[in-house]
Amino acid sequence: MKNSNNSTRREFITKTGVVAAGVVLGAPTMTAASYKRIIGPNDKIRVGFIGIGNRGSQLLGLFMKEPDCEVAALCDIYKPYLLRDRSQVDPRYLQDRPGQVPKMGEKFSNKPVYYDDYRKLLEDKSIDAVCIATPDHWHAIITIDAIKAGKDVYVEKPLTNRLLEGRKMVNAWEASDRVVAVGLNRRGNIVFQKLAKEIPAGKIGQVSVARAAYNGNMAPNGIGKLKPEQPPKDFNWDMWLGPRAFRPYQYNIAPYMFRWWSDYSSQMGNWGVHYMDACRWLMGETAPVAISALGGKYIIDDDRTIPDTMQVTFEFASKKIISFSIYEACSDSKFFPYGELELCGTKGNLYADEKGYRIMPSRPGQFQSWAKQVAEEEFLNPSQALDDGSSADSTSGLIHNFLDCIKTRQKPLCTLEDGHRSTSFAHLANIALAVKQRLEWDAVNERFTNSEKANQLLSYEYRKPWKI
Repeated sequence: MKNSNNSTRREFITKTGVVAAGVVLGAPTMTAASYKRIIGPNDKIRVGFIGIGNRGSQLLGLFMKEPDCEVAALCDIYKPYLLRDRSQVDPRYLQDRPGQVPKMGEKFSNKPVYYDDYRKLLEDKSIDAVCIATPDHWHAIITIDAIKAGKDVYVEKPLTNRLLEGRKMVNAWEASDRVVAVGLNRRGNIVFQKLAKEIPAGKIGQVSVARAAYNGNMAPNGIGKLKPEQPPKDFNWDMWLGPRAFRPYQYNIAPYMFRWWSDYSSQMGNWGVHYMDACRWLMGETAPVAISALGGKYIIDDDRTIPDTMQVTFEFASKKIISFSIYEACSDSKFFPYGELELCGTKGNLYADEKGYRIMPSRPGQFQSWAKQVAEEEFLNPSQALDDGSSADSTSGLIHNFLDCIKTRQKPLCTLEDGHRSTSFAHLANIALAVKQRLEWDAVNERFTNSEKANQLLSYEYRKPWKI
């Protein structure tokens, strides 16, 4: 059996040109100084893509539309995704999750180099930048290794799997001269860029409350109930797990459903981070001072380890509040008439999403004699809306800006610090729900001041040999 496996692996490498690291897990020595290349204004930026499943393939396609980007390398732990061959995908995936399996079949101007271990890709001195779209629990390690290897980095949201990983990533970035951008879409969207200037300037008066919700009815069976089994052929389950504790492969975890497992992600991280980033950006806030959360796995009978129902309140030193809800056991339950989030001001309420916004003037309450203080206003994004409800300029705007920043060495639209602060909201919410306590947060030292139990959940012990 040993000889057969080795022969198969050698044949795979020979036929595909995959640069593999085998089972050797020791990280190579990397220094930024030896990896830098001076990029001129007309040069193509050679980008390596790490993680090219569902979201990674979407990003790959958007990068390929940029004239100054060259796809230099691809890296994934699932062979069909790596080789961009949909016909080799496990038939079970194609039957059960056709919408989440990438279409693939891209036409590259120059054939990229294939890697099944990201560390080998980072050793490639010809690569200028990387795009990281792995599962969330890999973001911290790969980002820090990429910075140390002298690569500029575009990393998908949510930035981290645990809060303290984010600060370590920021520290590594600040000690370097690298450009690091985070894929929080609304930062690249013209609607929110406009509002980020106008709302703090008083467009709807003094804002006291922001509200948002994510809805998706998964009742009654959700992600299902399954038992451990052997992973699909050519799927490196041990590498997929990486720093997380070993457990047997389970079909409703990977390659797509990991977001319903708290060890790897959460819906607060998947969706909540987008809304929390937009709310805190428009409100001019960095971090809350207190967090409360209610909810649990109330209705859906499946293997998930995250709640199907959740409501979170973030309180700020400025006396503002953000309220966010996750409802995965009922249909659309948004409590505002337009858009995906609401900001409530003394003069009016804002309803906004990536396609546009509407401002509704406030009505006078008790004992008030004033008439409406702002006019009703509607703004539509001039770019065309896509079928998935997002607008064409959001992610592509971030990517275009990232590539520009590589050449100008300016800070991107969404910096690593911003990505960390916005992702922290998801971790704070999940921890508050786990300990069932109103938590008080010291945003400077990034510690809870009233719960040591909660502080223990800010990080986790990495499985050897992985570390940051």
